[in-house]
Amino acid sequence: MDRIDSHQHFWRYHPVKDAWITEDMAAIQRDFLPSQLKPLMDAHRVSGCVAVQADQSEMETLFLLELAEQHPFIRGVVGWVDLQAPDVADRLAHFCRFPKFKGVRHIVQGEQDPRFLLRPEFMAGIEALAPHGLTYDILVKPHQLEATAEFVANFPGQPFVIDHLAKPYMKAAVHEPWATQLADIAAYGNVCCKLSGMVTEADWAAWKPADFAFYIQHVFAVFGPHRVLFGSDWPVCNVAAPYGEVVGIVERAIDHLPPYEQELIWHTNAVDFYHL
Repeated sequence: MDRIDSHQHFWRYHPVKDAWITEDMAAIQRDFLPSQLKPLMDAHRVSGCVAVQADQSEMETLFLLELAEQHPFIRGVVGWVDLQAPDVADRLAHFCRFPKFKGVRHIVQGEQDPRFLLRPEFMAGIEALAPHGLTYDILVKPHQLEATAEFVANFPGQPFVIDHLAKPYMKAAVHEPWATQLADIAAYGNVCCKLSGMVTEADWAAWKPADFAFYIQHVFAVFGPHRVLFGSDWPVCNVAAPYGEVVGIVERAIDHLPPYEQELIWHTNAVDFYHL
C-alpha cells in the first residue's frame, strides 16, 4: 500500500521568523524543502504528504501553496489565516481558490490563555470554515485539553484533528489527566488524531519504542482505527530521530492490526479527512 504523511513542514530558515527553533534544536536551524523530503518518502513507500504551517502568517500559507503547485506529491496544505479577524471569511475564500488548500491551523500551544480556543472571536473564525469544507488542526498541550473538549462540543459538524496526540508528557511517563481528557475529546466522532510528534515529546537522546506504547495504545482505544492518521512531523522530528525511525515506530505499533486497518492509518484516513 502507498502511504500518506499527514503532517510535515517546509521552511526557509530565518532566525527571527523561526525563533521557536531554539539552540537545542540546532539540527533544524536550516532550510527544509521538498527536494530533501522526497527521497525520504520514496524510501519508505510514502507517496504523498500534507504540508502544515509552522509560521503564523499568510505569507507562510502562500509559500506552502506555491510549493504544492510545483510538487505534485504535496497533496494538501494546512495553512494559517487569522481566524479572529473580521475579514476571515474573505481571507478563507481567497485561499480556497487554490485546490490544495485543505485546512487551517493556529499554534494554540503557544497561547498563554489555556482557554484561548473558547474566545468568541476565535470560535467565529471556526464557524467560517464550514462553508468551504475546510478542516482544522488542533495543536494544544495537555493543560489545554479541558478547554479543547468544550471547544469541539460547539462544532459537531466541523472536521478536527488533534496534532501530536496533544503532546503528552512522554519523557516523564505521565498518563493522567491526559488519557482521560483525550478520551473525552475522542467521544466526538468528528475528531481524529495524528500519530505524530512523539519522539520530540520523549527524551531526545535516549528514547526507546516502549516509551510510546501506552500513548499509542490509548489513542487506538479511544479513537479507533478509522480516526487515526500517520504523520512524521518532519523535519522537527530530526532533533530526536530521522524520518525512517519515526516511520518505524508506527510500523511496529500497528503491525499486529489487520491489513485493512493498517491501510486506514497509513493512507485512507488522511485522504478522507483532507479530501486529498
